[in-house]
Amino acid sequence: MSAPVVVLGGPTASGKTALAIALAQRIDAEIVSADSRQIYAGMPIGTAAPTPDELAAVRHHLVGFLDPHERYSAARFVRDALVAIDDIHARGKRAVVVGGTGFYLRALCGDVQLGGEPEAALRDRLAREARIHPPDVLHAWLAALAPERAAALAPGDGYRVVRALEAALARDESSAPPHAPVETLRSRSLPFRKFVLRMDPELLAERIGARTDAMLAAGLVAEAVRIGPDAVAAGAVGYGEAFAYLDGFLDAGAFRAALARATRRYAKRQATWFRSEPGVHWIDAASPADALVTLLDQLA
Repeated sequence: MSAPVVVLGGPTASGKTALAIALAQRIDAEIVSADSRQIYAGMPIGTAAPTPDELAAVRHHLVGFLDPHERYSAARFVRDALVAIDDIHARGKRAVVVGGTGFYLRALCGDVQLGGEPEAALRDRLAREARIHPPDVLHAWLAALAPERAAALAPGDGYRVVRALEAALARDESSAPPHAPVETLRSRSLPFRKFVLRMDPELLAERIGARTDAMLAAGLVAEAVRIGPDAVAAGAVGYGEAFAYLDGFLDAGAFRAALARATRRYAKRQATWFRSEPGVHWIDAASPADALVTLLDQLA
């Protein structure tokens, strides 16, 4: 039996990427990203994607491969991730799956039931609903269907709310033709170990502030202009604030404050999600060196 797949989650700015790279170098592994925004090409700043040096240090999969206007789903992620894991194992290496999209990680492990891709008619129906109703109305609809999923999403995050509605309605509508079940690590009897990083909220807020300044200095606004407000990926944290700044609704100081605030709120939602994650080993992320030692001890 192959060595367990390492599944590593945690809130944004908690140090997941650096820790995953350090771990991969120690255990001869490759990294599979589980981030619903880092999948998109041309958005490395706003999505805090691995840098060119980090990508060169350890081979990464599922980073920057999708057009920002294309939609993606948890079911598609699970299939893509399993293909990547099979490829990694075929070359005699271990796999480290890392990301902050908790629903992707839970789906990959098999701790949530997924069907196949939603029917085209359902997707078209929800697209019409999204044009008619504001995001908070759709969020209330989701809360009635899937309260736990809704609690992990901001009411204003229209893209993720609609995607969650697709999944909930596809399961709820018994008249729809059944989807073939999506394979997972568990259904394929692939061993895995789940770890989640935790960090003191004040320290995490400091890290988010530093990341905010780094993103602005690196050219987040120019990146937002390149992808455009109509891109699916423009729903990620930071781009809406950038467009508000460009449209004159925020000055530079208010833009910086809004970006940091939105990121903190996103990190809080992630932490809430991960607290309900089953079968998790918690890792204190305050010291990267200590976190690596703890991970290696847990995997020994």
